[in-house]
Amino acid sequence: MQVVFHTGAHGTDDDRLIRCLLSNKEPFSQRGIAVPGPAQYRALFKKVLTALDEAEPEPQAREVLIETILDGEVADRVIFSDANFFGSHWSALGKGMFYPRAAPRMANLQSIFAYDQVEMFMAIRNPASFVPDILGALPEKGAAEAMDGIDLNKLHWTGLVESIRAAAPNVQLTLWCNEDTPLIWAQIIRDMAGLEHGNKIVGGFSLLSEIMSKEGMVRFRAYLAEHPELSEMQKRRVIAAFLDKYALEDAVEEELDLPGWTHELVDQLTERYDEDVFSLQRIPGVQFIAP
Repeated sequence: MQVVFHTGAHGTDDDRLIRCLLSNKEPFSQRGIAVPGPAQYRALFKKVLTALDEAEPEPQAREVLIETILDGEVADRVIFSDANFFGSHWSALGKGMFYPRAAPRMANLQSIFAYDQVEMFMAIRNPASFVPDILGALPEKGAAEAMDGIDLNKLHWTGLVESIRAAAPNVQLTLWCNEDTPLIWAQIIRDMAGLEHGNKIVGGFSLLSEIMSKEGMVRFRAYLAEHPELSEMQKRRVIAAFLDKYALEDAVEEELDLPGWTHELVDQLTERYDEDVFSLQRIPGVQFIAP
């Protein structure tokens, strides 16, 4: 079986991906792709992963999980989505890195599903906006604790990914930049489902409709109807052009209100983020979805 874990990161899709996947539940099921509802597994995986922080998995753990979650559904591929697989917002920063629990927890998941093909999907995000978002979700004392020992100039996603690769080398990793998500939304959904490009899915433009004006969406869909021959890459260029003209300003702009978070710091972190993305694309065993 192919077992897919979508692991966030926090503040990237806000469960939009799982909602889109669930809107395709029936057609996916006909292809042998199971998309269980989050209520069927999130609390269960939290309990299991917490227990595995202290002990080895039981031999029958995999069978119990699959039987409990799928409840008799037969599938070749199953997709799980939870930004808290590696811990809550409290665990997003620590030990000078992003998600210090990620590597051991991914290793535990690989151990449970040792005879399955395990894949991990994750969006990364510019630390200039990711860190304030995480800190904003924590109480003042928790935010201070999270930043203890953190050097923003040394905080990068490469360290997280390399630690996961070392701890769980058999897990296939697929990453993308959250900032690119509107352009590559349909590909993310297809790749999670293991579908070829061009396969029809429900909600391929659902994210776009949240950040583009109604007029823009009407014109965009009309343009696609008039140009059915467009390739995936050409569609992305069209999306970018329409967003440039019809994007909802409040939906695409982020306000950073954090003491000491200057424009100079944001520019510096953004530059390092661009370098980080380049480094991630060169890590063996990592697929990077880019526009």
